[in-house]
Amino acid sequence: MDFNGKVAFITGGVSGIGFGLARAFANHGMRLALSYRNDDYRDEARAWFKDHDFEEPLFVRLDVQDRERFADVADEVAAHFGKVHVLVNNAGVSVFGPTDLATYDDFDWIMGVNYGGVVNGIVSFVPKIKAHGEGGHVVNVASMAAYLAGPQAGIYTASKFAVRGLTECLRYNLAPYNIGVSLMCPGLTRTNAWDSALRRPDRFAASGFGEVNQSELKTFGGAFDDGMDPMEVGEKTFAGMAENRGLIFTHPEFAEDFREIYEESIAALPDEEAPPERLEIERLRREANRAAAEGKVISINDLT
Repeated sequence: MDFNGKVAFITGGVSGIGFGLARAFANHGMRLALSYRNDDYRDEARAWFKDHDFEEPLFVRLDVQDRERFADVADEVAAHFGKVHVLVNNAGVSVFGPTDLATYDDFDWIMGVNYGGVVNGIVSFVPKIKAHGEGGHVVNVASMAAYLAGPQAGIYTASKFAVRGLTECLRYNLAPYNIGVSLMCPGLTRTNAWDSALRRPDRFAASGFGEVNQSELKTFGGAFDDGMDPMEVGEKTFAGMAENRGLIFTHPEFAEDFREIYEESIAALPDEEAPPERLEIERLRREANRAAAEGKVISINDLT
């Protein structure tokens, strides 16, 4: 698909990876609507577009957990531009702490933003992309945590695993409408994503992780200074979207991890023959997936 002149809506598009995506998309001729929550970040983004002689994006204030507001934003973007072709669900929070100490507030906040925000974007925008019939694309920004678990980010990791599963299935569902779907998993990026715990909403204040140790958190945040430039992440994402890749990895340093995952997964399979009846069911599943990827609408009858 030629994205020049097409309209993209990016959540959290005025800072961090979202702003990197916005700048890269603008470099390729796309028109933009960007959601924000921080006025200063919005103003800095506005100045960048002005300084680089790009069309000013439509800036819309949005908490991605607010379903009613998300629906209004979708109407506003469609009314402003006439059509929207690309949805990028980027907004997220990253909070660290042992999962066994987490409260309901910890789960509700992190899952509500990182997974619920993606759901709200899909429900609000995908029908509008389907309606104009010109095709388009959905990019769901996850993380390498969608594949790599660790001891300090259990809820964050769960949210990104969920986004991964949702995205992989959605790709099959939207292929018949010429709408591509990509899971974008960045690694360490030069952003302020590390300080999410300092911006925690009051309604989710009852954390099981204890009071934030700001000194410790800032030391951890220093590692982000060594991360990839968000603009590079944005350009690699655009390239993957233009090629309609289902999976977009922006960082090269994870081959060792994926090799280990592969080897452990293969080793975990029982070393025995499966009965022909089960083999046939799995053959039908694989055929259905291949047909769906090529644009066929799959029903439950195609699976048995």
